[in-house]
Amino acid sequence: ERRTHRDVSEAVIRIRQSKLPDPAVVGNAGSFFKNPTVPEAVAQSLAEAHPSMPQYPQEGGAVKLAAGWLIEQSGWKGHSRETHGVHDQQALVLVHFGGATGQEVWALAQDVMASVHAKFGVQLEPEVNQIQLHPTA
Repeated sequence: ERRTHRDVSEAVIRIRQSKLPDPAVVGNAGSFFKNPTVPEAVAQSLAEAHPSMPQYPQEGGAVKLAAGWLIEQSGWKGHSRETHGVHDQQALVLVHFGGATGQEVWALAQDVMASVHAKFGVQLEPEVNQIQLHPTA
């Protein structure tokens, strides 16, 4: 059976919708963090310490790690700070329940990144675009 570009696009959308919370229901920006890429030697060391860690070999000897797994293993999945938190089904997603400021959500992201770095020695990067607003005089 031959698939069209539209078929593939619709399949990707269905998969993403099944894995990510609906922004119309709970505020979120989708995947907040990029999957980090590390050198093969680092990946091997991590695999020895954490045999269940998902790893995806890339061209040139690099290995991509699953940011969601790193965040979940660092204890953040489902973490809530009343007005915002980490999604309870997909640890890559930061959620906004209402009332949180951008600075509060960013502080949570910084805490998640610091925790993952402390536990695994891996630096996460935000995938979202950040907009810096400056108050007018």
